[in-house]
Amino acid sequence: MRQTLVAGNWKLNGSKESIQELLKGILAGMSEAKTAVAVCAPYIYIPMVQEILSGTEVGFGSESISEHDSGAFTGEISGSMLNDFSCQYAIVGHSERRTIFGEKDADTANKFAAARKYGLTPILCLGELLEEREAGTTEEVVARQLDAVIGLEGVGALADAVIAYEPVWAIGTGLTASPQQAQDVHAFIREKIAKLDAGVAEKVQILYGGSVNGGNADELFSMPDIDGGLIGGASLKAEDFLAICRAG
Repeated sequence: MRQTLVAGNWKLNGSKESIQELLKGILAGMSEAKTAVAVCAPYIYIPMVQEILSGTEVGFGSESISEHDSGAFTGEISGSMLNDFSCQYAIVGHSERRTIFGEKDADTANKFAAARKYGLTPILCLGELLEEREAGTTEEVVARQLDAVIGLEGVGALADAVIAYEPVWAIGTGLTASPQQAQDVHAFIREKIAKLDAGVAEKVQILYGGSVNGGNADELFSMPDIDGGLIGGASLKAEDFLAICRAG
């Protein structure tokens, strides 16, 4: 039985004061959480997050990771640096990294490999643009993104990862894929993996991301192939985030 996971992605948000308040609120409500819980923070706040969450049930990680170990890559953060602060997760392939910063499928695969090299659990984001859904190519797009990782690391690597299906048209827009729409893509992802390794397919957590909130989380998480959520805006307020963590 796969455990449900709710992971917050804070993006370019937060301050020392707001993050301390947010984490204090999350920890105060953890007794009611039905899911595993994690937060992914901007790099500069990771030391503070580590200090506050040390010894608690809440995991934490980074919003990205460099594919490089070290060198002349100004502004990048390596896996070894994240290890220094006991990070557990690293998000790779988020649609904002793909669409705004121009990261290609191969870049995502290399970042996935870097996370695993340093013992981090990659949260691999997959998802289609609105025009791709309207063109009926959702499965083709998601398969291509997934194949880049499998081609580099092998399907077995997914046993040490989390996958997040995030339809780009539903991120931060207030639009949400219907539970059945989300389930259909989650099932496609799991079936694709199962053709290569049934054991990995059964084990891997596949999260949904895209305007998840306390009002729709129960129905989304009740779907057989949806194992939780990767949460953006709703992860910035403790009560909103905890409402999702109480779902499932």
